[in-house]
Amino acid sequence: MSQSYPPPPPGYHPTQPRGTNSLAIAALICAFVFSPVGIILGIIAKKQIRQTGEEGSGLATAALVISIFFTVVAVIAIILSFVVFAAAVDQINDLPNYVPTT
Repeated sequence: MSQSYPPPPPGYHPTQPRGTNSLAIAALICAFVFSPVGIILGIIAKKQIRQTGEEGSGLATAALVISIFFTVVAVIAIILSFVVFAAAVDQINDLPNYVPTT
């Protein structure tokens, strides 16, 4: 026995579900691979999602947050490595000149 459904109301047009924005997906992937690109793609994806109404706003937001976090951590690590290297060079330069006697 098949079930019959009533006809849709007049003026009703079923809409196709909108797909997920592909740049949002790419931004999330790039967030873990190369964070600065993830920031750029996340910003572009958010703009496209606002214009087109596509899904993926959460993905783009997550990509932005992760990308910004990893970029800040990388910049801090680079700065710290320069500071440690400069401190090591300074320590080496402070050592007295040792000349062996024979």
